[in-house]
Amino acid sequence: MKAICRGDAHGTPHPGPPLWLLLELTYRCPLHCVFCYNPTDFSSVGSELGTADWLRVLHEAREAGAVQLGLSGGEPLARNDLETIVAEAHRLGFYINLITSGIGLNEPRIAALRSAGLDHIQLSFQDSTRHMNDFLSSTRTFELKSRVAALIRKYRYPMVLNVVLHRLNIGHVGQILQMAERLEAQYVELANTQYYGWAWLNREQLLPSREQLRQAEETVAGFRARVGSGMRIFFVVPDYFETRPKPCMNGLGSVFLTIAPDGMALPCHAARMLPGMTFPNVREASVASIWYDSAAFNHFRGEQWMKEPCRDCPERSRDFGGCRCQAYLLTADASNADPVCSQSPHHELIRRAVEQAQRAAHFAAGTSAQPTLIYRDFRGEDTLVRGA
Repeated sequence: MKAICRGDAHGTPHPGPPLWLLLELTYRCPLHCVFCYNPTDFSSVGSELGTADWLRVLHEAREAGAVQLGLSGGEPLARNDLETIVAEAHRLGFYINLITSGIGLNEPRIAALRSAGLDHIQLSFQDSTRHMNDFLSSTRTFELKSRVAALIRKYRYPMVLNVVLHRLNIGHVGQILQMAERLEAQYVELANTQYYGWAWLNREQLLPSREQLRQAEETVAGFRARVGSGMRIFFVVPDYFETRPKPCMNGLGSVFLTIAPDGMALPCHAARMLPGMTFPNVREASVASIWYDSAAFNHFRGEQWMKEPCRDCPERSRDFGGCRCQAYLLTADASNADPVCSQSPHHELIRRAVEQAQRAAHFAAGTSAQPTLIYRDFRGEDTLVRGA
């Protein structure tokens, strides 16, 4: 579905409503995941919105046409007003998805969220084993997550698991799917790491090899054949192994609106990094004026911003030039073609990264040493860990 309608006489697109609303309620989180997509400088972000502001945002977004609501973070359960936010969203008619590590979700709380009208819970694991799950998050949370999975089933929510894949756990895909089967998962998202935030800092340690990716895809295909329709498995290939860019957010400013903990409104959760962009804040402007009138949200709408080869590419109305954050991280210019695209003049950057991952994976296979990783740290200091 394309929510951007035909433009006016000057070629300015008229957006449809912000159908998908993501509220990042807090950047606080008990985990320290090495692939976290939160901004690496999140500890310097301003104070979190209060309850009244979040409720106002819900009203304004619903009036603007939003229907799907995601509640994330950080860890959204760190907010003690989560139930209040859920109850108001339910009253307004949102379909509400809680995206959580499970830390902080006990039986009284899940009962309260069910009573408030929460529709859906997506639970994350880091791996199928206690050792790797806890190593990747720098916590001891594996058993806790298993107990939360049981609570989700008990309260008759769909059992939805998310596991972020990368070089350190992609070889465990078979065991991860077996774990999902034991937990009676109905939906499993095996989301290969996309390289923003903390994953960008750890890319050299996390990007898998082509052989690892191929083996994982074969394992998933075999498991799908065995379980049939009993479990839906979504395997998200990392951008770096594609030759066509993904239609990021269906085009920035098309259907997706993120509100960060400090109230900054963003067309994708990573867009805060883009230089030269002044993103509006819901403390100072309404959701409707942000979505329709702000320069930041209009900047990458349509095709006027595109350079060659995107400007004359027949795929431009399908992929919208790819990911603007990826273009910026790799080329230092957010208006360049996404280097994932084989037609991009910067595609060599992707090819070299994949070749380096191939060499690193081969080297890692011959050693038992744990890699050096930079863990997400709320103090804003890079935390280097050598081994577990």
